[in-house]
Amino acid sequence: MTAAVLHGREDLRIEQVPMPKAGAGEIVVRVHAALTCGTDLKVYRRGYHARMLKPPIPFGHELAGTVHQVGRGVAAFRAGDRVVALNSAPCGDCYYCRHNQENLCDRLIFNNGAYAEFLLIPARIVAKNTLRIPTGISFEHAALTEALACVVHGLDECQPHSGDTVAIIGAGPIGLMFMHLAELRGLNVIAVVKRDEQVAAAKRFGASEVVQIHPDIDPVAAVRALTPQRRGVDLAIEAVAKPIAWQWAVDMVRKGGTVNFFGGPATGTKVELDTNRVHYNNITLRSSFHHTPAAARKAFDLIVSGQFRSSDTITSRAPLSELNRVFRRLMNRAGDIKTAIIPWGDAGT
Repeated sequence: MTAAVLHGREDLRIEQVPMPKAGAGEIVVRVHAALTCGTDLKVYRRGYHARMLKPPIPFGHELAGTVHQVGRGVAAFRAGDRVVALNSAPCGDCYYCRHNQENLCDRLIFNNGAYAEFLLIPARIVAKNTLRIPTGISFEHAALTEALACVVHGLDECQPHSGDTVAIIGAGPIGLMFMHLAELRGLNVIAVVKRDEQVAAAKRFGASEVVQIHPDIDPVAAVRALTPQRRGVDLAIEAVAKPIAWQWAVDMVRKGGTVNFFGGPATGTKVELDTNRVHYNNITLRSSFHHTPAAARKAFDLIVSGQFRSSDTITSRAPLSELNRVFRRLMNRAGDIKTAIIPWGDAGT
């Protein structure tokens, strides 16, 4: 079968690899749509991911498709079922799972290889994190579940209240998802963006105000100016994985506010923070990694119910053979949000 394999930094190859076979508890999914995401772009640039993969390795992790083969002992699914399989599953037994921190599971398994004609789904993911797609929901839309689950988990951990003001730094796919989810939860959204085309995208995804980064503009002062008495926002979410953005987030938040460092910077990155301001202003600093089965189901329900604007999120499509071109375009700051990679040319239904 045909699949994309990451061999290193900006070294992505479309290759012929062995066809997977389902073992006990496993399924093989025929991939109908696999989506690009900011994490994949980051891994493509860096050539690795600190937690999820080291090359050479099959690439991609957001997918939906149909069950092609069912392994021994699988009762929940059968051939032909339309499914979305998440890219991980926790063990359920370790210290972190028992403390409702399944995203930090000591034995969290990851599954990559979505940019392919077929993908083997491990037994634990089949049991814990594979969902049946209702009729009428496209494969492309269902494949958004993993990325949206990360956003749901991140916003849930911040525990915002309806009417709060949130500054979201970054208007890539994750930043835009945060804006839309925050809007759905009744938050007032201030977007901090860099490029001209991101201004319109931020407004479309729920931002009531947009601050565009410019050499002559202090983004911190500009955001604080949009809050009563310039006191700062209730919540600041950093979604670009840049040290300067981490510092901005801390400086944008009000006394008693919360900062979520959502973006994952490169290994070895250091950030300097004003410890006096953090301590005496009682600022909560937190970071959010990955997702949980509960967050995945919340995200899936948002997509299936139509509350989440899935159609606005997927802005282009391409065959598997053009995957390298797609990533090169994304590296050049194309206006696309997410591209659906279609191995078979039939992802619509």
